[in-house]
Parts: sequence; C-alpha cells; structure tokens
Amino acid sequence: MKNGASGSIPLEELGYGLEVAGIDPAALNDAVRAVVADAMMNPALMTTWLGGLAVAEQTIGLNTLRRMQGEQPESPVSVPHDDKRFNDPAWRSNPFLFGALEDYFVRSRAALDLVEASRLPEATRKKARFAIRLMLDAMAPSNVPWMNPAVVKEAMNSGGGSLMRGLQNFLDDVRNNGGQPRQVDTSGFSLGRNLAATPGRVIFRNALMELIAYEPQSAKVHEIPLLCSPPWINKYYIMDLAPGRSFVEWAIRHGHQTFMISYRNPDETMAAYTMDDYLREGLLTALDVVQETTNAKKVNLSGLCLGGTMVVIALAYLAAKGQAARVNSATVTNTLVDFSIPGDLGVFTDETTVTRLEERMRERGYLEADEMAGTFNSLRANDLIWSYVVNNWFMGKTPPAFDILAWNGDSTRMPAVMHSQYLRTCYLQNAIVRPNAFVIDGTPLDLGKIRTPLYVLGAESDHIALWHGSYATTQWVGGDAKYTLSNSGHVAGIVNPPENPKACYWTKPHVIKGESADAWRATAPRHEGSWWNDWAKWIEARAGAKKAPARLPEGDPAPGRYVRNEAAPPYRVNGRAHEGKRGRVGAKAGARNGARKRRGARS
Repeated sequence: MKNGASGSIPLEELGYGLEVAGIDPAALNDAVRAVVADAMMNPALMTTWLGGLAVAEQTIGLNTLRRMQGEQPESPVSVPHDDKRFNDPAWRSNPFLFGALEDYFVRSRAALDLVEASRLPEATRKKARFAIRLMLDAMAPSNVPWMNPAVVKEAMNSGGGSLMRGLQNFLDDVRNNGGQPRQVDTSGFSLGRNLAATPGRVIFRNALMELIAYEPQSAKVHEIPLLCSPPWINKYYIMDLAPGRSFVEWAIRHGHQTFMISYRNPDETMAAYTMDDYLREGLLTALDVVQETTNAKKVNLSGLCLGGTMVVIALAYLAAKGQAARVNSATVTNTLVDFSIPGDLGVFTDETTVTRLEERMRERGYLEADEMAGTFNSLRANDLIWSYVVNNWFMGKTPPAFDILAWNGDSTRMPAVMHSQYLRTCYLQNAIVRPNAFVIDGTPLDLGKIRTPLYVLGAESDHIALWHGSYATTQWVGGDAKYTLSNSGHVAGIVNPPENPKACYWTKPHVIKGESADAWRATAPRHEGSWWNDWAKWIEARAGAKKAPARLPEGDPAPGRYVRNEAAPPYRVNGRAHEGKRGRVGAKAGARNGARKRRGARS
C-alpha cells in the first residue's frame, strides 16, 4: 500500500514502529520549525526558492489552459503513475484535476527542496523531511471529496447512498473509535477461533508472562523443543496469526514440540520492571520450564523483533554464565542488536525525545500503546488515516477484514523503566554490540562469546529493522551464522506462508566474517517461495532425533488470559512454585533486582 509522498510504509509497520522506536511528534514539529527558521535567515535561498515556485505555478496555469484546447504540454513536475490515490482516469483526462495534481506535486517538491537546502544537521533534516511528507499526504487533493472523482462517481452511482453510509460510518467512529476512521473490520476476528488459534494450553504463569505449550500434531516430535520469544510491544500472536498463516503452526507440523511466551499487558504495578526482569522472569524462566516439562538438555530458540534482541542477549548471558549449551540453535527474525542503522523510524529517537517520553511515562508508570499514535493524528499520512477517510467516510465503504491489522490494533503498554532502558541502551548508546558495555542482571555481555548456531532473517522492505542492520548481527556473534533475506516487510516477514505466490528470498549456507551486507547480497542466490521452507530444513538438522512428545501438564486453553488482558493467579508446574522464581541462573542477582525494584517504587 503506497502513500505517495511519504514513501511506501505499510500501516501496520508505521503504527508498530511508532511504539518500538518511541517517536515523539513534538520532535518532528521542532524540526520543521528549525527548517523554516534556517530558510528565513538565508535571503538568497528564499529568493531563489520563491522564484522557482512562482515560475512553476505560472506554468501550471498556462498548461491547464492549453489542455482545455486539446494540447498536451510538458509538465513542470513528474506526476507518478503508480500513486493509488490518483488511479481514477479523470485525474489525468480532466484539465482542472490534472492541474490540481501538478500543483500538489510542485508544492511537495518545493517543500522537500527547502529541507534539503537547509544548513541543519542531518538528523534534524531527517525529522523535518519525515514530518513534511506526512503533512503533504494530508494536503493531497484526493482528500477533498468534491474533487475526488472516485467519490463523486460513487455518490452518483448509489444515488447518494454512499454519502449516507459514509455519514453513518463517521458518526459511529466519533462515538466508538475516538473520532478516527476504522482501519480494519475486526467483527469477524476472535482470539482462539481465527486468531491465535493453534491448539495449546498455558502450562506456566508468573507476574510477567504465560508460557503456552502447543499440542503436538504428530505421533513423534524432535527431541529438542522450540521456544518462541515474541516482542512484548505487541501481542505474541503475530507468530501464531491465523490458520494457514501461522509460523507456530508451521513449526508444529514439521515435528517441533513448540512453546510460546505470552507477555502480560503492563500496568502501573509494573512501572519499575526492567529489561533484566524481561530476561530473567521472561525468557530464562520460560527456558527453565520448557526443559523441566520436556526433560530436554537443549532447547532451540526463535525470536521476533524485540523478542529476537532478547534472544541474542540471553545467548550472551548464558555464555557468560557457562551455560551456553542449554541452547542448541537460535533463530532471530527482523531483529536488531546493532542499532547504528536504526531504520526510518529509529532515527527519531534522540536524547530530547527520550527525555520527553520519560517525563510522560513517569506520570502513570507506563506508556499507553496508542498514546503516540493518537498524538500523531494531525500529521498522519495517507496510509494511516486519509485512505480510510476516503474509503469509509466519503465513499461509505467498510474497511477490509485483515488479520495483520487486527493484530496491530491489539497492542500493549510498556513499563516506564524498561522502555527508557531499552531506548537508551539500544538507540542512544548502541551498547549491546560493544563488549562489556551492556550489563544485564549484573552480567556484562560480549556477543563475540556466542557460539550458538544462528539463523538470522531480514526483510528487504523492512522500515523498522533495516536489513543491513539485521545482517550486522552475523558479524558481531562469534559462532556460525546463516543469513536469509525475505522480500517482505517487518510484520509480513513473519507471516510468510509458502502459499504466497509473491514470496521469494535470498540466502547462502554461511556468512563470511568481514563480508559486508551488500557483498553478501551480490552473491546470495534468489529462491522462489517462502523462507519458511528454508528455515524448516535448517532447523530440522538442529532439532535431534524423533521421539514421543512430552506429556504436558494441565492448564488453561490457549491463547490464555494475558493475551485477553485478564488478571490470573500464578501456576504451579510439577508441584514447584514458580511465582517469583529466578531460573537456574542469577538467583542472587534476582534478589538484588527485587530490592532495586522496591527502591525504585519508593522513589
């Protein structure tokens, strides 16, 4: 889905990226003001800029008159043919509408040229460029109902019925959706039925997470189980989206006894939780329970986005503790550990932004999932609002029923201390890749000590974790790594079933240390189909022999309670109380962390 002036950032990626990177709209406004102020301080630049704009506007007026006489004059600006906002032929056949298009793109080019000509630091110009593109999307002539030929035709063909339905949609959104147009029809989706629907049970629960054990779907399974580590910024079920579109389902059907972490939606009681807690009470505790449940000496890990970052952190942590052998292999998808290439959205996370976010989070102890997106509405691009304004309010249509967007709207909060620590550690300091610079649970980490085999996936169209950045993981770890590049984006990268006719990927058996991302790409063969097929072969070689599946303890049916934002008591597994358990490693450090959390709560 293209949004014209703002590039090709899918809705689910931009909304998700706002939460991951912590973009603050106020910082974008400051950047635009800085560009304007710089231009006003440069009279020569302003004279040239205004003169060029005036000449272009005059040319547009003359071209409109010439087109009315049947001529085809050369346009002063390139009008793209693949912009879906202007697909209707009337935009080009009607001289007045084409003149409006020319004027829009001339003004868009002039606004962006002013940014490029400024003498400001590149970081400021990037913010200003991004903000101006969003504002330009809002000013598109397609957003004016009486100018949009598709809206006018729909009203005429329906005898005005589309306008009545659009008014009803508008009033419903005002009453029930905060005044924003609905971006997805969620009426047909239900957790446990057609979302997060793979059969399983919750076998463990503590104050931070539930552990889901999926029911085996074969008589025998690989002896090394698979533990999935999802991001905690959104619900886990992007990895178990829907039947036929579920990575978890794919793994189970290929003989892996599979487990999934489902994180609790934080509230004010979790304000002092840190990344240390998410490591210890999340991934490491889940690893404990999986090993206890299956009697497996080793476990395979699979992490997505921030969950993948935590997987790499856990590998370095276990290596430092002399327990690296507990993990046989790890898969990390669309994951950054080197944040020197932060992506289109991460560039906005600077000291000013983080400080402002910390002040907002301090009031309640967490950051509300939709808080940034709500503030962002005045600058939203076509993909975020305007396409739905046209579709729902102007044309009276119902938004699509799309499972990824339904998941994207089911987001979570973020604990204040954890989110601040994450932004500073990763985006501001890029500390994870610097040996011993990042200390978690009292342990300095060195990624060079990781010898666990890695399958690293990047996505060619990822705007959150640029594939050059995800590739860098292979260069920081000390062991063998395989890199695979999918043709999809950040969110669609994990939802990549083999039935997708457009899917393809690039890969080689191994990554050479010192080889750049572009050099790797130049020599990596292209393969048709989904990377799921390639991963299935890779993980099968690292999953051990087949055996009867482990017997699972009783528990609530998947997808559990935390995914529904329900409170629930802790579970006991095999007669042992796990609430407050610190895992096999770091018990003393865990006690220290508990004291630290109590001190943080008092402060």
